[in-house]
Amino acid sequence: RIELDRENQSSKHQIGSCPYDFITMISIRQARVEDLPAMQRANLTCLPENYQMKYYFYHLMSWPQLSYVAEDTKGRIVGYVLAKIDEEEQKDKRVVQHGHITSIAVLRSHRKLGIATKLMLQSQRAMKETFDAEYVSLHVRRSNRAAFALYTSLGFETHEVDVRYYADGEDAYAMRQYFKEKPQPQAKIESAPTQTAAPAVAAN
Repeated sequence: RIELDRENQSSKHQIGSCPYDFITMISIRQARVEDLPAMQRANLTCLPENYQMKYYFYHLMSWPQLSYVAEDTKGRIVGYVLAKIDEEEQKDKRVVQHGHITSIAVLRSHRKLGIATKLMLQSQRAMKETFDAEYVSLHVRRSNRAAFALYTSLGFETHEVDVRYYADGEDAYAMRQYFKEKPQPQAKIESAPTQTAAPAVAAN
């Protein structure tokens, strides 16, 4: 579940009256166990969707290659992405692996620096290279236009709308970005109707 502001690709951040090259002071690296308390604090500070510590451990122990943090020069965690791999059985019985962005957050003091984009791209790269994932998925609140615009700019498309997905009843856009060629729906082959056939009914 993802909530964040729109990212600006410029690395210049205004502090007082002086432009400051903030982004050069931030490093993106794989998350470690000792980072988990700071990741949880960032989540509690930034997002309405929160998790118990064991959920962070589960991600990091199961898929250590996929979760990343943004760290400043003083060793403070200013952002993170938490991700995993899921399996999905296709209609042809083929099982494919796909990545899922569980949560991403950047502290307000470090937003609009492109940090969320960098975190996303690092995690997605690991999904492709390590797990040969077919696509990556995520959920975003229907009301979060800034985040929706960011994900669209990164190549995500809306797959479906999950009604009342969030605890407060808000709908979510279920979005996907395919790493491989997007599967095309197979055309249905229908037999010619007989005189006694019932009329077709459009489904909502």
